[in-house]
Amino acid sequence: MTETDYEDNTAFLGEWGPFQQMVFFLLCLSIIPNGFTGMSIVFIGDTPSHHCLIPANANITDEWRNHSIPLEEESGTVVLSKCTRYKLDVIKSFSEKGYVPGIDVNVSEIQHETCLDGWEYDQGTYISTIVSEWDLVCADKWKNPLTSSVFFCGVFTGSFLSGQLSDRFGRKIVLFATMGVQTVFTFIQVFSPSWVLFCALFFVVGMGQISNYVAAFVLGTEMLSPSKRIIYSTLGVCIFYTIGYTLLPAVAFFIRDWRMLMLALTLPGFLYIPFWWFIPESPRWLLSQGRVQEAEAILRDAARRNRVTAPEVIFRPVQIEPKAGKLVAHNICDLVRSSNIRWVSITLWLVWTILSIGYFALSLNTSNLAGSSYLNCFLSAAIEVPAYTMAWLMFRCCPRRLCLFSTLFLGGVVLLFINLIPPRGYSKSLPYILMGSLTALSGLLSLLLPESHRMPLPDAITHMQTFPGWKKRAVYKLSQTTGEEDVSDTL
Repeated sequence: MTETDYEDNTAFLGEWGPFQQMVFFLLCLSIIPNGFTGMSIVFIGDTPSHHCLIPANANITDEWRNHSIPLEEESGTVVLSKCTRYKLDVIKSFSEKGYVPGIDVNVSEIQHETCLDGWEYDQGTYISTIVSEWDLVCADKWKNPLTSSVFFCGVFTGSFLSGQLSDRFGRKIVLFATMGVQTVFTFIQVFSPSWVLFCALFFVVGMGQISNYVAAFVLGTEMLSPSKRIIYSTLGVCIFYTIGYTLLPAVAFFIRDWRMLMLALTLPGFLYIPFWWFIPESPRWLLSQGRVQEAEAILRDAARRNRVTAPEVIFRPVQIEPKAGKLVAHNICDLVRSSNIRWVSITLWLVWTILSIGYFALSLNTSNLAGSSYLNCFLSAAIEVPAYTMAWLMFRCCPRRLCLFSTLFLGGVVLLFINLIPPRGYSKSLPYILMGSLTALSGLLSLLLPESHRMPLPDAITHMQTFPGWKKRAVYKLSQTTGEEDVSDTL
């Protein structure tokens, strides 16, 4: 069955009845927790100001205690050293002898030592983070960025698995199963006794987070009409993701302890359990599995909700039954088997990878910017609303390749222009040079993709458009009935 056949057979439902509205808004609501989970590390993993701890029982005078931490320059400002202190036994000796720092003793000549008794963290912004809880500073500061990397390794893994699982078991099952994984494992994270276990759980949360997003995205695009598909994939899921993202700094502002913050962000996930009885399976997927009666039952229920009459026979057997043999299950390898689809897939993978690097690098960097991390995070989220609105308007009237190229190239150029900012108070420009170059490059790569503006949604690999500029005498085609490779001439 082609895209046109499906749309023609389901046209009796209308385009925007109560059924479509219910599916649209419930699926969008399921995206909100992704804004929590994806960006919560901005606050739970932030590094408070810190310096070496001087034990209360050190038996030194207050004057020596105030001079026990060396001074060092950081970004043009003199601050207390984060990772060293003056040797405590030497300070004790001078204190017991009644020496006065800066008068009897040149403090800067005292030898240094590491923070043998741990660290003292400023609690003006946070009561606790995973950094202050497990001392992810100094020699162990590499563990903090690794925490985010572990999460995105989970996202990477989930990106491969979620599509395969939803093709095998269905969009609805994968959607709710991964929502459950994200919620339950985030809840378990609240009670993590160690950084290692926290990261292991964070990996699973990352898998659930991306799988939930992808399943909801695919389910909505398969069930909604072409005219509503654009607004769903831009303003719909994206705006509701942004709602979660904007709520994050507001919740974090009032809850400064990382465990309580994670708990507050996790509990709303259990409110989605009743959605199971309102969000149906994708009729398109059911048809691809030969489950025609189930697909028709969903569409008849949709007709009842929309107060329209469904035809006696919705799908004719000739449209859905193969002539001979069995339907072949596809997998991710089919995306690289044909030369045409391989180039489309590789180009899209590069564009999405570079785009994700730029987006998350900028979003997760908000805590390192000057000013309030809460305000910076909120502004970073809020600016996405006009961005998604502009994307929706562009997609309605402009070619897709032009939309991708113009926005990605402009974003890359702006990132490169950041380096023109005077260096005072700002010196780490290399990441922006890298992100800007890659983003601009991805904009150029997007011009190589086939245009999809006002084109039908492909239902099978054989419906894919030809990669621009790719000319070949024969095109690979996977038979829908036998699973064997067919070769036909290009048009």
